[in-house]
Amino acid sequence: MGTESFIFGVDLDGVCADFYGKIREIAAEWMNVPLVTLTEDVSYGLSEWGIEPYGGYEKLHRFAVTQRNLFRDLEPIENASPVLRKLSERGVRIRVITNRLVIKHFHQTSIQQTIEWLDRHDFPYWDLCFMRDKEAVGANLYIDDSPENILRLGSQGAETIIFSNSTNRHLTGRRAETWTGVEEIVMASLEAWNGGR
Repeated sequence: MGTESFIFGVDLDGVCADFYGKIREIAAEWMNVPLVTLTEDVSYGLSEWGIEPYGGYEKLHRFAVTQRNLFRDLEPIENASPVLRKLSERGVRIRVITNRLVIKHFHQTSIQQTIEWLDRHDFPYWDLCFMRDKEAVGANLYIDDSPENILRLGSQGAETIIFSNSTNRHLTGRRAETWTGVEEIVMASLEAWNGGR
């Protein structure tokens, strides 16, 4: 693929990987509370779970990655990998853009677990970027679930698919509930892009 590829910027957590499902299990263990007491209907930052008295999100995140291999053991979101493989076969350049280096001193662990997970679940990608400011990477179309990222991408004029979950229900814009819906949007964008060249 050359520089004339249609680039799809793909977030991982909450989009390709069931981050909230796994971190919920780990949080229940970490706080020693029944899993059913932790709502699945969360907002960004997980304040609904009452993690602050236990050290807050940063300490939960550190425990989850370093002691429970969070990024290696996440379940893939249904159809994410197969749809991305189909898109890749159609000439879409998959650019994974994730902000997993949020807490210092264990970046190597986060990166290694991420690559193992992508390979084990056969996710195609040409580029793997670990960064917060996703718009700086450059893509024709992005997909994300984080309200902060979605709003920032939108403010930069970036075409973005909102992958629906409880953290972003309040946002308006083009959204997909499933990866089947993602595939339809990306294919329509690819066709429009090809037609405009």
